[in-house]
Order: sequence, then C-alpha cells, then structure tokens
Amino acid sequence: MSKKILFLPKYPRMGASSRLRTYQFLPLWEKAGFEVKVSPFFNEFYLKEKYKGQGVTKSNVLASYLNRFWILLGFWKYDLIWVEKEMFPFFPAWAEWVLSKLGKGYVVDYDDAVFHRYDMARRPVVRKWLGKKIDGVMRHANIVWAGNSYLGNWATKAGAKRVMILPTVIDPERYSIKEYASSNQVVVGWIGSPTTLKYLNEIMPVLEKLSKELGVVIQVVGGNSDWKFDGSLKLIQWTEEGEVSAIQGMDIGVMPLPDDPWEKGKCAYKLIQYMACGLPVVASPVGMNADVVFHGENGFLAKSQEEWYGYLKMLILDRELRREMGGKGFELVKEHYTIERNFEVMVRELRMLNY
Repeated sequence: MSKKILFLPKYPRMGASSRLRTYQFLPLWEKAGFEVKVSPFFNEFYLKEKYKGQGVTKSNVLASYLNRFWILLGFWKYDLIWVEKEMFPFFPAWAEWVLSKLGKGYVVDYDDAVFHRYDMARRPVVRKWLGKKIDGVMRHANIVWAGNSYLGNWATKAGAKRVMILPTVIDPERYSIKEYASSNQVVVGWIGSPTTLKYLNEIMPVLEKLSKELGVVIQVVGGNSDWKFDGSLKLIQWTEEGEVSAIQGMDIGVMPLPDDPWEKGKCAYKLIQYMACGLPVVASPVGMNADVVFHGENGFLAKSQEEWYGYLKMLILDRELRREMGGKGFELVKEHYTIERNFEVMVRELRMLNY
C-alpha cells in the first residue's frame, strides 16, 4: 500500500517558493510510489493582489485560515505532513505542537528567513507574542529542511531534532546551456518578481552607466512594467513556460542583495538558474550567494558600486570570459543543484525516520 503525504505549501504553483520547494518535486514523489495531496494556504487570487501591490481581500484571507484548519482535521489519513514554513501565519505554533504529539508528526521546509518576519516585526505585540514562534515550529518538527546554512544554523540553535540543508534547485530537463551567437549587443539580465525588483535598484546607477557607455541592454524578467530606467531596457513578463528561454536571451546574470538579516536567508536561486543556462554571474556576497559563486571562476562577488561596475564591464567586453565562466557554472549546477539530487536526500532521510 502506497504511503500518503499531505503537502501544505504557502502558495499555489504561481508562488515561486512553493513551486520550487514543493510542486516541482510532485512527479518524483508519485513516480516513487507515494500518494500525494497538496493544499496551499493562500490561493491565486491572494497572490495576484499581492503582486499588484494592492490590499488583500480580508474575506479571502479568512477563508484561507478556515480551509487550512479543515484540512488539518484529517491529518490522521496521512503518513507524513510536509509543511512549508508554518501552519498558520501570524498565529502561535499551537497546530504544530498538537501535530507533534499526535500521529507521526511533521517535517517543515524553509527557503526564507521567515522568523525575521516575527522577531523583527515593527509592531511590538508581534515581537512579544510571536518573536520565537518559528523556533517552536522548528523544534517540534521531525526534520527541518533548510535552503541554506543561515536557515540551517537558526534551526539548530532553535533546538531542531534534525536539520538538513536542501538548496533550491532546478529541473535539469528544463534547462540547457545557451548558444553563444556572435552579437555586438550584450544583454545583462535579472529575473524575479514585482516584490523583489527593489533589489535591482541597488545597482541601477551602474546599469544605467553601462547601458549608456557600452550600449548594453538591461533585461528584466518578472518586474513591474512601470520600472523607471534611464537606458536601453527590455521588460519581459514572467511565465513558467518562458522563463528558461528568457534567461537564455541574456549574456550575464545579476543578483544584487543588501547585507540584511532577511536577505541572508535567500537561497541564490536566480544564480542557479543563470548558471543552468550557461551564464556568468555577478552577485552580492550575501547569504548563499557566496556559496554558489566561486569568485573569478563562474562569476564575481561585488561588494561595492565600483566593483559591480568593474566586474560587469570586464564580462561585457570579453565574450570568451563569459563563455568560460558560464560553462563552469553550468557544470556546478548539473553536479549539485538538481531536483534528482535533492529528492535522493529527502527519501533517504525519511526512510531513516521510518516514514
């Protein structure tokens, strides 16, 4: 009889973190003989409102809480409960505590420093009553899957029973190295969402300068259509089907980040995507970026505006350097950052716990 897993992601497939940490693995679970059910907390309507930057419909949010409560009433039907981040946002970890005492418990997955949403919240009441909430969620879990070492170290300090580092990875069937056609116009690209476009503003002066000096095109995938940029700009709407070809249309991939607590929890997925298409990268040395980028080999780590300008200009002017670094990044991803590799780790760990 096949074992049943209840996946409780935060978002439907449209949400990047849930798509990459839960949904892209579902075919592998089913192929391995597991029966899976997926119940996201929020729905697509909520995500669309969030991406538009408008207020969310309160009745829709309330329905999300009620639906999650209803789903959890049937926990006994499953051999494993797989939680993304937390059961109920902005509620104490009561549900996690109850589940840890009943049935077979749960495992929890993190690809963001969600604990800082509570312990660094603006409202004192949130910091007081929920500041240690995620510590409790981690402590009650049978396994904590952590997207990088910053998240993993936090889980260990919180008293988690078992912590495994699982980076956010790509499906190698979808990605291939780009063709390096001769072109005088170099494209520097970024991929993300409207909520993360703010990070690109960190290096906007550098990008504008390079665009004017060297005729570079800046390609933004998944940003806001009204993003202001004084230079040659190409905006592409993100789609799951078109993201790979959009990245392959770039020559250099960038991932700027401020050195702040929340950003230290980022899992460098943009860089992994760029490398999976054979692009050299330039990134801020924040969080997992410093683990993925081997400075001077598959890209550069830039600490200042001057370094951003210098490293990007070097790559823009040297096509062979781009090809060489891109090839090394491609090999790194094939070896370490694929769904097959992560799946092997997950199955092995679950078997050790008799799931």
